[in-house]
Amino acid sequence: MRKIIMLALIGLVAQLIDGSLGMAYGVTSTTLLLWYGLSPALASASVHLAEVVTAGASGLSHWKFGNVDRRIVKKLVIPGSLGAFSGAALLSSIPAHLAKPFISIFLLSLGVYVILRFVFFKKQEDLAKENHTAELPVRKWYTPLGFFAGLLDATGGGGWGPITTPVLLSQKGMKPNKVIGSVNFSEFAVALSASVGFFIFIGFESLQWQIVVFMMLGGVIAAPIAAYIVKKMRTELLGVLAGGLIILTNLRTILKEFAGVSVGEPQILLPLLLIWLLLIVRAVRKG
Repeated sequence: MRKIIMLALIGLVAQLIDGSLGMAYGVTSTTLLLWYGLSPALASASVHLAEVVTAGASGLSHWKFGNVDRRIVKKLVIPGSLGAFSGAALLSSIPAHLAKPFISIFLLSLGVYVILRFVFFKKQEDLAKENHTAELPVRKWYTPLGFFAGLLDATGGGGWGPITTPVLLSQKGMKPNKVIGSVNFSEFAVALSASVGFFIFIGFESLQWQIVVFMMLGGVIAAPIAAYIVKKMRTELLGVLAGGLIILTNLRTILKEFAGVSVGEPQILLPLLLIWLLLIVRAVRKG
């Protein structure tokens, strides 16, 4: 029962963050599954299998409401899928004890990005207004961007949204709804390709289906709560809370593996908590 509750909570927290920020489902859920004790390959496989359902539903919703630009999807979906499949193959071939600390470094860097994105960077709407032009450009570098984001998404268990969304929004002519909708729509194919890769390289029987099922259950419960939080809580504050959780959890693994020390040591934990508190205060003031 304790295991079931923990898995459901992981799915709930991850969907709560993603549904409120528009990103970080994979980063958060993979971070928590690694902390729970899963190997990097199993954690990423479980996350992507759960994401096939959530990303599919999200992509269809965006398509229905006209938030998908076909030109962006065509440029992202094939290289993104190839990158995700390659990432699954790469992660599955690396021993778990070697991969875990390096995956934690990648996830920690994404946690730092989430904080920077929602506290120090401009909001998506403001950025889009500054870069708005009448015609939407479709650039050649979308292909390597899609492959790189898909590769990191599969190897790190998350990163498709945090990598592609800000890069696309920084370009002229990009509207937030089109960028977010197209990235979400493409994510279904990326998650599916990663899942197929993990099926092939780690084996169908290796997957722990109860993890996927209860993460989905937690996500379903979190969806309406996230919608409520979006209206009531500032996204800057939620971004700092989520980013801090991701950083502290992955820093625990990094310090243990490379330095043999615990993140719970007062001389390490107290400065981190102080910095986190100051960032929370800044986020509240910014809003």
